[in-house]
Amino acid sequence: MPDRNPPISKLVEPDRVHKSVYTDEQLFELEMERIHERVWIYCGHETQVKKPGDYYTVQIGRQPMVMVRGADGKVNVLYNRCPHRGAMICGDRHGNTGEFFRCSYHAWTFNHDGKLKNIPMMESGYQGTRWNRDNPDCNMKQAARVANYRGFVFASLVADGPSLVEFLGPSKIAFDDICDRAPEGEVEVVPNCFRVIQNSNWKIFLENQLDALHPSVTHQSTGRAARDVEVQIEKKTGHAPLAYHMLSAFSTVTIDKWDNFQTLNYPHGHCILAGYMGLRPQDPDTLAYEKTLVKAYGEKRKEEILSTNIHHVLIYPGLSVQSPLQQLRAVRPLGVNKTLTEIWHFRLKGAPEPIYRRALAYYNLVNSPATLINADDLENFWKIQTGLGSDGGDWVSFARHYGRDIEKDGVLETGEGMGTSEAPMRNQMKAWSEFMARA
Repeated sequence: MPDRNPPISKLVEPDRVHKSVYTDEQLFELEMERIHERVWIYCGHETQVKKPGDYYTVQIGRQPMVMVRGADGKVNVLYNRCPHRGAMICGDRHGNTGEFFRCSYHAWTFNHDGKLKNIPMMESGYQGTRWNRDNPDCNMKQAARVANYRGFVFASLVADGPSLVEFLGPSKIAFDDICDRAPEGEVEVVPNCFRVIQNSNWKIFLENQLDALHPSVTHQSTGRAARDVEVQIEKKTGHAPLAYHMLSAFSTVTIDKWDNFQTLNYPHGHCILAGYMGLRPQDPDTLAYEKTLVKAYGEKRKEEILSTNIHHVLIYPGLSVQSPLQQLRAVRPLGVNKTLTEIWHFRLKGAPEPIYRRALAYYNLVNSPATLINADDLENFWKIQTGLGSDGGDWVSFARHYGRDIEKDGVLETGEGMGTSEAPMRNQMKAWSEFMARA
């Protein structure tokens, strides 16, 4: 008789994971406590809160938070809760709070850094009580740590642990690459994002991001349809718009060819998938863009920037960045079988408009809720979650190319011809085990 409730230490083996990791509600609560409410979690980009008083609400684990720009220009991250009776201070997703926050229940007010500004009738109503300006419990609670890397704001809800830069390690290339591709060295968020509810555990989405075997299977029909149209246009005009290649690549890059790519797997669960999609055609738009980079950085640096060979950077446990395409997806777990993903797009400051439009095409064609690519994945995620809830087996296999990873200075590289290795999944679950082992 299989053990229905094995201890955490027995849930993850080198080449497989127990299904309860995805289905057990008590484990989910522990994940929120020991992972999502401890490590650095992406809150948003600083251009989402440009002016003093601008705010954006965000979920960190189970905690409702608010990111706000203060009058001093600093970006703060606060618990979205009034210390009086517990009401959320900000009910809207974003907006501008003016010179201070005001609770809609009893009109307590707070500065942008969360410090108490005023309590109505404080002198008469609270005289002789603990509720006064000197009591820190009267303030909106701040996130224990907030850090900004090249405009991307993260928060950690605990005071101890590695700095953001230490936590990111080599995966910070995701932000370096996206910003360096901008002639002005910065990006600006496109105000609206896609928000998708997935009927599946949060880890299923992350594992899929660097699963190099699935695209030619899951997205084959979409890729073939796009390729048929692409070929017809090429016959008529000699050249098809790059947007068709964004979809046809899912079928033209066949299963066996995916083994030619590589993943790099870092501590803390972070992973990189090397680039596979030709995004540097010699069309007038690209050439004009390259001229702006040469003017900004010089020929040598321009070539270094455009030769960076990555497609996905996964920053565990909640972020997938596609820097060459100026977008990222943030993962917000809602329940053991329900996950919110926010899909954000960015402009490269100083880049020609057609380059923005090109990336926007990928955003809409591949990552939006309306695209067939996303629909294919969402169906698989739901089918996985449902299947894992059955009695059809107790384990999930991550054995592809197991034992063939190459370790160099703490980094696991997939070997030559092993691009479809499930090393990224093994790396993520190794990190999961380490995080979950902490009391």
